[in-house]
Amino acid sequence: MKINAGFKYRIYPNQVQQQALAVQFGHSRFVYNLYLAVRRDYYAATGKSSSYNTCANDLTQLKKEPEHSWLKEADSQVLQQSLKDLDAAYGRLFKGLGGYPKFKSRHHKQSIRYPQRFKLNGNTIYLPKVGWVKIVLHRDIRGKMKSCTVSKTKTGKYFVSILCEWEHEQPDSLPESVGIDLGISHFAILSNGEKIDNPRHLKRSERRLKIRQRRLSRKQKGSNNRSKARHCVAATHERVANQRRDFHHKVSRELASHFGYIGLESLNVSGMLQNHKLAKAISDVGWSQFVGFLKYKQDWNGGVVDQIDRWFPSSKTCSVCGSINPTLKLSDREWCCACCGALHDRDTNAGINILNHSLHTNTVGATEIYAREIRPVVRQSAREAQSLLHWVAHPNNSA
Repeated sequence: MKINAGFKYRIYPNQVQQQALAVQFGHSRFVYNLYLAVRRDYYAATGKSSSYNTCANDLTQLKKEPEHSWLKEADSQVLQQSLKDLDAAYGRLFKGLGGYPKFKSRHHKQSIRYPQRFKLNGNTIYLPKVGWVKIVLHRDIRGKMKSCTVSKTKTGKYFVSILCEWEHEQPDSLPESVGIDLGISHFAILSNGEKIDNPRHLKRSERRLKIRQRRLSRKQKGSNNRSKARHCVAATHERVANQRRDFHHKVSRELASHFGYIGLESLNVSGMLQNHKLAKAISDVGWSQFVGFLKYKQDWNGGVVDQIDRWFPSSKTCSVCGSINPTLKLSDREWCCACCGALHDRDTNAGINILNHSLHTNTVGATEIYAREIRPVVRQSAREAQSLLHWVAHPNNSA
């Protein structure tokens, strides 16, 4: 199978190169916002959607006008790629995969994409209209380079993500299966009884964030001190996001390395965020990002991630006899089945039910490992996975 993956590296442009990148960022953002407004007004007037070719031809004529001749300072392919990104955003809208495209702001993260004509040479990378920029290659490039995206964070750091393509030989699927119940008190509860603690990265940084936001609110708008205070707030948010992403990568890698079949529940995260008492905790745990990481890692390993219907009563169903407890409350962490008398841990029972229901309804293919009965017994390989997952969840406590 062909794999497309991005390799992200830190780059260090000098002052002149930073100004050149600022030109690329600004011109690309202007083109995106301009033709977003053009396409919106065109649809309002005619009821029809404008195409990418129409916008691209209009951009060529726009650059010839004297009042817009400054657009020639940017690389032409960067501007064309900005139109392609806009067209892709409309494509996601029509397919129901995203909302209406929004205008870009110069105060948010900036990015441009080079579809070609970039190249690596030692510890430098060539970017058209910018020059040779210092790059830190902390890992080797793999496969054929297709495109690169240059981005600038709110804290002023520059990165380049190089999209590469290569042929990947899928390994045989692992024999172990597991069901996962995602939660807040614990990040993930496995059907074999293992529980991965929620690190609560945002909560641990709330005190520092509160102090820095208070300092920012007291600075005069437009002053250098306010800019410095804004940088401190952005650095705190960036640190939390990096911690969360690192945690998700480690947990998803360990799960994909030890289980060939993973059953999950489909969570309506956007709907759950409407609960203002839990919105912060749900946002901090980052379920959607974790599931995305887990899916592509399983694809590379030849495994399966199956998400069951969100309305399946995984917590209320007895994993032994299949009866449903309609009186179960959210505060009940343990409950006893009235039919068979089995004592259940709420989350572990949910993980077992998720796995059993996923295996029963999955249409990928029936094999011995997928058809066998799943019981909450920790096998030897599962114990090994348990120790590794414990190290991921508690890295400071490991010997």
